[in-house]
Amino acid sequence: MKPESIPSVEIVSSEGIVVARQKVRELAVNMGFSAVDQTRIATAVSELARNILVFAGKGKVAIFALQGDRKGIQIVCEDDGPGIADIELAMADGYSTVKSLGLGLPGARRLMDEFQLESEPGNGTRVTVTKWL
Repeated sequence: MKPESIPSVEIVSSEGIVVARQKVRELAVNMGFSAVDQTRIATAVSELARNILVFAGKGKVAIFALQGDRKGIQIVCEDDGPGIADIELAMADGYSTVKSLGLGLPGARRLMDEFQLESEPGNGTRVTVTKWL
C-alpha cells in the first residue's frame, strides 16, 4: 500500500493545529469518509497536535492518504520534546500533568482504528494513528 503524503504541518502555534485539522478534514471528505468519521479524525489530530504544542513547544504533523486494498488516512505526529516517562500512565483516562481533562492520548486512541505511541524521555514522542475507510 503506497501512501500519498500531504506536506507536513509544522506545529509551532495554535494556527498549526487549525491548519492540520483543516487539511485532514479536507482529505477525509475527498476520500469519502462519513461526516462522523471526518469529525473523529479531525478531533484526534487536534488533540495530538495540541499535545505537541503544550508538551514539546513545536513539532510536526504528517498526513497520508493510504491507497490500495484498503483505503484510509494515517497521521504521524512527532516532536523532539521531553518524551513521556510513563506511557502506561499517560494513556490512562483522566491522567494529566497540566491540569486538563486528560483525554488527549486515550481519546485519540478511541477515535481512531489504529494507534501507536513511541516515546523515550529526552528523545521526543511519535504518535501514529490510522482510520480505515
